Amino acid sequence: MGYRGRDVEVTFRDGLCLVAACDSCGAVGEKELDAVQVPAYVTGRFTARVALFEVLATGAEPQIVTAAICNEPDPTGEKILKGVRDELNLSAPGPLPMAISCEKNMPTKQTGLGISVVGLGEAEHLRIALTRPGDDVYCLGIPKVGPEVHSPDDPDIVQAGHIRRLLALPAVHDIIPVGSQGILGEIHTLETALRLRFVAANEQVHPASGGVRPLGTPDLHKSGGPSTCVVFSAEPGVLEDLKLKESRHGPVPMFRLGTFQA
Repeated sequence: MGYRGRDVEVTFRDGLCLVAACDSCGAVGEKELDAVQVPAYVTGRFTARVALFEVLATGAEPQIVTAAICNEPDPTGEKILKGVRDELNLSAPGPLPMAISCEKNMPTKQTGLGISVVGLGEAEHLRIALTRPGDDVYCLGIPKVGPEVHSPDDPDIVQAGHIRRLLALPAVHDIIPVGSQGILGEIHTLETALRLRFVAANEQVHPASGGVRPLGTPDLHKSGGPSTCVVFSAEPGVLEDLKLKESRHGPVPMFRLGTFQA
């Protein structure tokens, strides 16, 4: 596990911090032995967004990217890189330098990809381990994995613009992209790191209306796949500021999961 239970590593110097994250993807693509058949472009988009979101969610700004492609440069490598670059363009304010390596010696029958992202931020503004007793806990987006993940523009999943909108609100504390351990796993990690206790609720928040009504919750144990949703903590009453419908990405399902207590 990484820094303070998060899927990142952090190093500090002179009031600044470097935040590094990585993600790997295997057997997802359009090659003969891939278990999940999707365009290689989609593989590149979704793998890049995982590492990007992990860095963005800490408040750091991505600075440099690496792409390790375990396949031939053309056509698979080019298709993957097109997806990676398109995701970078949506997630970062400007072009990012990228180091690239492809497999040029061996023929491959299965897609393999690794992405790393390094971000830079101010240490005093690092958004890690800021959750306090009394904070509400929300899930933004619906967890999806495997064949369910077919479009990077799925309206049920989180986009970089949503994370930036959350970061702009001081009342929002920790923002955690959900990975393979699921929503509850991410909450338990935060509980352990901060010595808090999670008390569950049973409400769904509709960002388009701002209302709250009991509707159940998403599957708390299901893998979030390529960061299709995020868990975040916030001060009570933050709903009035969560005008996510104004994001250029449009509204996304949001659930109130409960509260953290001492």
